[in-house]
Amino acid sequence: MKTKKFTILHSNDMHGDFLAEMKAGKKELIGGLSLLSGYINKVRREEENVLYVISGDMLQGSLIDTEWKGCSTIEIMNYLAPDVVTVGNHEIDYGLPHLLFLEKMANFPLINANLYIIKNNRRILQPYLIMKKAGFDILFIGIITEKIIDSLKQDKLIGTFVGVEEASREVGKICNAYKNDDVDLTILLTHIGFESDIELAKLLKPEWGVDLIIGGHSHTVLKKPAQINNILITQAGVGTNQIGRFDIVVDDDTNSIIKYKWQLIPIDNKLAKPDKKLEEYIQSFQGEIDRKYNVILSKLSQTLTHPKREEETSLGNLIADALAENADCDVMLVGSGSIRVKKLGPVVTLKDLLASFPYDDILKKFTITGAQLWNIFSHIMRTENRNGEGECYQVNRKVRAEYSDKQDKLLSLNIDGIPVDKTKFYTIGLQGYHFNNSANYLNITNEELLASGKSKVITTSAQQVLEEFLKNNQNISRKIEGRLVYK
Repeated sequence: MKTKKFTILHSNDMHGDFLAEMKAGKKELIGGLSLLSGYINKVRREEENVLYVISGDMLQGSLIDTEWKGCSTIEIMNYLAPDVVTVGNHEIDYGLPHLLFLEKMANFPLINANLYIIKNNRRILQPYLIMKKAGFDILFIGIITEKIIDSLKQDKLIGTFVGVEEASREVGKICNAYKNDDVDLTILLTHIGFESDIELAKLLKPEWGVDLIIGGHSHTVLKKPAQINNILITQAGVGTNQIGRFDIVVDDDTNSIIKYKWQLIPIDNKLAKPDKKLEEYIQSFQGEIDRKYNVILSKLSQTLTHPKREEETSLGNLIADALAENADCDVMLVGSGSIRVKKLGPVVTLKDLLASFPYDDILKKFTITGAQLWNIFSHIMRTENRNGEGECYQVNRKVRAEYSDKQDKLLSLNIDGIPVDKTKFYTIGLQGYHFNNSANYLNITNEELLASGKSKVITTSAQQVLEEFLKNNQNISRKIEGRLVYK
């Protein structure tokens, strides 16, 4: 029996989390690419067969990324030198042509098997990679989340297999066509969320020989991998405060893992020395950002937080109120995922604002019936939408909604303290992205939103609205008020 030990380090959803932070109340630095790189370098020195992989969403969440449209991120990632990376939904945020440009900048393979040019039935990116390591062949396949369609909704030439059943068939196609007896280990790098990874694993045929699913998108933190259909499934939370580590032994005769150990490794300055060269390189970008954006906009009366996107947050309340005031609407729905920081303030610079709300977009206002408004809240507050993979929202201060998880239904919906009348009309504000995807996210079609004929664009830049709001409202605060209540 010929066996070989491999160490697989894996990250996902790094979202421009480039710089280390001081741990609250302690003198420990946590996270950041300098410390992460230090640990990866340490493992590469200590272990013989090391692979470092990333399961999507390197981009977005940082002004360093936004200012250079991801080019800075790719340059920094080139320094980390991952062995293979799969595409996440945020790799498409700057458009498909720019993704192909970033792919050319990357010194590492960027793979995806199910993003297609529909008309020609041609894959856009390299679908798989067979890597030779220590005399063993390792097959990597990249699978994307259905969110990819949201980002490219206006481009009718581009498509993807969005359901897990279609994704499983795509995996089977790759394995049937390209996996041979020499392939000893098969790994899916996915960006579809942990629950969808489990569903995908159930659909994969044993004959295809998939051994591992290393995922992303849902920001799931695990104590141990799930094991479904004899496939190990894991991911490594979000950001750079931790990294996943597999130590596995692979049998060349059976092409299978016969022994494994998995850990979620906290990244701090006790674990490894920082990579000073990488730190200096990141600071060269950060210096330009600081000079351009370090102007103070406002001082809040306290720090506002956004710890969990599935629930009402104080920072979410402030942003929803500011946009609702501008739109003069009854209801403002702000995508919780639009808010990319866990806290803001008390001092708020322009840099802080743009880091916290990086996705600039238009705001639109629509007039809909109370019945339609009730259906929207029934949809966005439902239990299955709060599993880490759904699209959740923050709302303005006029709104009070209660949902029963036990009964799986909306119990009440009030505007300005008055129950919503299903026969009356109400105004609702939406970001352009959420209007484009209203059928999936809100359970209401574009046609239904436009039916009253009273829709209008309120602003072409939500960021500019927030900037002016903060400049003109000093020492303000928000708290959790029970705008969205789950029983």
